[in-house]
Amino acid sequence: MQERPNIWKRFAMVFSWREGLGAGRLLLLLLLLLTIWEAGSGHVRYSVPEEAKHGTFVGRIAQDLGLELAELVPRLFRVASKGHRDLLEVNLQNGILFVNSRIDREELCGRSLECSIHLEVIVERPLQVFHVDVEVKDINDNPPVFPMAVKKLFIYESRPPGSRFPLEGASDADIGTNSQLTYSLNSHEYFTLDVKRNDEEIKSLGLVLKKLLNREDTPEHHLLIMAVDGGKPELTGTTQLKITILDVNDNPPEFERTVYKVRLFENAPNGTLVVIVNASDLDEGVNKDIVYSFNTDTSADTLSKFHLDPVNGYISVKGDIDFEETKLYEIQVEATDKGTPPMAGHCTVLIEILDTNDNVPELVIKSLSLPVLEDAPLGTVIALISVSDLDSGANGQVTCTLTPNAPFKLLSTFRNYYSLVLDSALDRESVSDYTVVVTARDGGSPSLSATASVSVEVADVNDNAPAFAQTEYTVFVKENNPPGCHIFTVSAPDADAQENALVSYSLVERRVGERALSSYVSVHAESGKVYALQPLDHEELELLQFQVSARDAGVPPLGSNVTLQVFVLDENDNAPALLPPGAGGVGGAMSQLVSRSVGAGHVVAKVRAVDADSGYNAWLSYELQPAAGGDRSPFRVGLYTGEISTTRTLNEADAPRQRLLVLVKDQGEPALVSTATVLLSLVDSGQAPKTPSRMSVGAASVDTALVDVNVYLIIAICAVSSLLVLTLLLYTALRCSAPPTQGVCGPGKPTLVCSSAVGSWSYSQQKQQRVCSGEGPPKADLMAFSPSLPPGPFSRDREEQLDVDVDLSAKMI
Repeated sequence: MQERPNIWKRFAMVFSWREGLGAGRLLLLLLLLLTIWEAGSGHVRYSVPEEAKHGTFVGRIAQDLGLELAELVPRLFRVASKGHRDLLEVNLQNGILFVNSRIDREELCGRSLECSIHLEVIVERPLQVFHVDVEVKDINDNPPVFPMAVKKLFIYESRPPGSRFPLEGASDADIGTNSQLTYSLNSHEYFTLDVKRNDEEIKSLGLVLKKLLNREDTPEHHLLIMAVDGGKPELTGTTQLKITILDVNDNPPEFERTVYKVRLFENAPNGTLVVIVNASDLDEGVNKDIVYSFNTDTSADTLSKFHLDPVNGYISVKGDIDFEETKLYEIQVEATDKGTPPMAGHCTVLIEILDTNDNVPELVIKSLSLPVLEDAPLGTVIALISVSDLDSGANGQVTCTLTPNAPFKLLSTFRNYYSLVLDSALDRESVSDYTVVVTARDGGSPSLSATASVSVEVADVNDNAPAFAQTEYTVFVKENNPPGCHIFTVSAPDADAQENALVSYSLVERRVGERALSSYVSVHAESGKVYALQPLDHEELELLQFQVSARDAGVPPLGSNVTLQVFVLDENDNAPALLPPGAGGVGGAMSQLVSRSVGAGHVVAKVRAVDADSGYNAWLSYELQPAAGGDRSPFRVGLYTGEISTTRTLNEADAPRQRLLVLVKDQGEPALVSTATVLLSLVDSGQAPKTPSRMSVGAASVDTALVDVNVYLIIAICAVSSLLVLTLLLYTALRCSAPPTQGVCGPGKPTLVCSSAVGSWSYSQQKQQRVCSGEGPPKADLMAFSPSLPPGPFSRDREEQLDVDVDLSAKMI
């Protein structure tokens, strides 16, 4: 529920009527509407039922206060509520006030008819305060509760019909209709229920006897009383009455008044006489002697505050009486005679507590806008101050004053809220800080006061931007890093102080291929730590180049950028992949017919594999797994070519079917291995295919062709590599000769050399020219591999070695 008028709608109505009104009447109407709007601005009312669920909509507070959603965060929008900090909250994204935690009206306001939560909405730049009251509506969430589940009554059989026995009614923590109780009694032959409401609005519940009792017939009666409240849905509570019928004494004591009303000042000393209750009994002798006592249902709190003399009926103070804690005590007093059985009379004592000036005013500094710029205009709000006094009436009326000879003054904003504002010009060079003392004094007699000090510092303006030590940083990260790992820390100190030196870091967003940069990395706004959000893959992305922005918190903010080049280093995370076998392969295995007449060194098959990694992790070697039982196989596999050849001349003792298991292993750490199965069928010369000569010639031609292909591949790769290196050198020279804004080129790090038993290669940033780019996807680097062969004659091992070098060089390019 919103009570704040919309000024723009009113202006629209005024201007729509402008043709029918004169100029003077129009001006008068405008002034009247502005006065009405000023009276209503700053105070908005909502309502919400108690026990509302978390997230329940209360109101569009930003819209109702005339604030734009985009300015909530920059203006430091916040809501304060004294003593109820977490009940309500505001979503800064949509400006909606919603229920944050459970609201219990009975816990919040007790039995008060009005219950509301007062919120203070504070925004800065400029500093403003709005006041919002959220009324908490009662729901029927509390059932009636009787003081006792089982109530025992003792009634003499001599009591006449119509006798009334007072009972303690049920209580309901709700208010209004939800707490209006109706009572019912289960059908009974002897008793009926009587409910009366006297002039003091006190509901009196009693049990009325319908006909004479006979203890000899029925010594006990059991009744059930039900209380139903007026809520929707209705809630009920019950109590059982156990009535014992007694004989003899037939006249109960009677009080002079059924209700005693007295007034008592809070903080009355112990022993202070409150009231004297007096009852009389028409009986004689011991049946006339009366003992006064509090009703058994009297609360422990009341018993701790008051004492009742059992003989004289004096009620006196014995505990601390606090007006702020309880304003009214309702006490049930019983007068019981000493007859057999005893009889009792009842009365009600109402004690109204009067307030005294016993609470010192409380000063709370709600918000401080410090430090204050020396060029701040007059009327600038320095602080918001709230004053409160727990007392009531004149004792709770508080006035505030300020220390003299200070360039500030206090302005009353709403009820007991004040703004400390600038009253005259500041000069930081003359006075750099002020200590302002605010005094709050109540209207009691004697009056009580409290003081609070506010230190006001005069400050300068923001004039230094954060500065990075370098314009560019190079970072090396191994691929397959864990998500969220820290890869680098940027730092940009700011020479200013306080808020002007608070630096926050952020990414300069751009696209990396098809994805956003923020999907790869993030930067901590405060520490400047750069994190990789996902595992990086060298095969997918070798270089990630981006910018980090550092911006201070000054007004206006100043900032600078730095470039980060993240090189993703290769890890051995890809196992060798076998190329599919030829047409003779069955079930993923390679099958081949081999003539028993071939000599030693004859190539019978070749296993081919590739590795998605690069460098040393992609250098493959081939091994033949020894046969079971330790038998020496007549075949071997080339260490780096994968060619399977005979080690000797085949004979009749060799099994006609040879099953070879070839292990393909890379050189990474740890090495990854794949296996290939080769099935060789040994046939005699006469059982060879119909075109054995063609097979023999084909085998020889294959060997010659392989050597020729290896040579051609080496020549082609060297030519292409040389041409590419020359092109990159020329391009880099042109880029480096251009102005610095065209690109950034810097020296590399020391050379990294990798070697093995058959060769070595190096990755050097000193010799290698790197193509740098401020935007767009990173350029691929060039890796050159130069084989280093051991001395010795040119043999088949050398052919295998050359074959591996060619394959690896082709792959890396």
